[in-house]
Amino acid sequence: MNNSLHFGVKTMPQMMMYEDIVRVWRATDANEVFTHAWVFDHFYPIAGADPSGPCLEGWTLLAALAAQTERVRVGVLVTGNPYRHPAVLAKMAATVDHIAHGRLDFGIGAAWSEQEHTSYGIPFFPPGERIRRMGEACEIIRRLWTEEVVTFDGAYYRLAEARCAPKPLQHPCPPFVIGGNGEKLMLRMVARYADIWNTSHTPTSGVAEFRHRSAVLDDHCAAVGRDPATIERSVQLLINPLDLAAGRETLRQYIEAGATHLVLCLLAPFPDGIVERMAAEIAVPLSKEYA
Repeated sequence: MNNSLHFGVKTMPQMMMYEDIVRVWRATDANEVFTHAWVFDHFYPIAGADPSGPCLEGWTLLAALAAQTERVRVGVLVTGNPYRHPAVLAKMAATVDHIAHGRLDFGIGAAWSEQEHTSYGIPFFPPGERIRRMGEACEIIRRLWTEEVVTFDGAYYRLAEARCAPKPLQHPCPPFVIGGNGEKLMLRMVARYADIWNTSHTPTSGVAEFRHRSAVLDDHCAAVGRDPATIERSVQLLINPLDLAAGRETLRQYIEAGATHLVLCLLAPFPDGIVERMAAEIAVPLSKEYA
């Protein structure tokens, strides 16, 4: 196996119930080719689904799934920063890291769904402000996880002698996974705060865009004095259970472009044996090919 490639499974918790997702996560945890598992952070179904349909909340779901697994790293890909105050989110994530016995990967982004913000009464700030707010949130969360007492006076958030105890089990803190593509501001935040940069494959944003943005990220790293090799490149791809070969070929292109952290996304209904099939037909062949 190629130890430099890391495969994971993302179950979008929409149009299904808890028991369905537990089945997939237990199968993922039992299959050693997969090393990470994810849910998303939305209040309504996305990806063309009926927005009035069922959708489980990401962080409470993640806490339950962390308790149902033993081996895989777990996370929300990615948390919508405006949905929760960063100090509250730091407490939530530290708690999940304890439930998971130190297996949390902390995913965060600026959020994009105007409908969710508007319907829930959450201010939907312009893109630049959402990204800058996310940057302050990353600073606050990292400090709460690594310092005993934090006072912070930023443009958007303020803390007065704030504490986060217990700290996460991971030292110095869980890895930060930042999702986003904006070249001028978002990737600058990635260069400053992320351990893993994640992007999504879409029909309009493919491998060429990934390669270009990865180079832009390298430039931002140089500007802040950081080695770009310290940020792992991650891509998530929606898998068609009826055509796993197509998913394998798309991921091969991303691997050639520098991706090492590969997330296989599933929409409900989850076919029986889908985790085992994705392992046998996608993850194992690619690992062997790039060994």
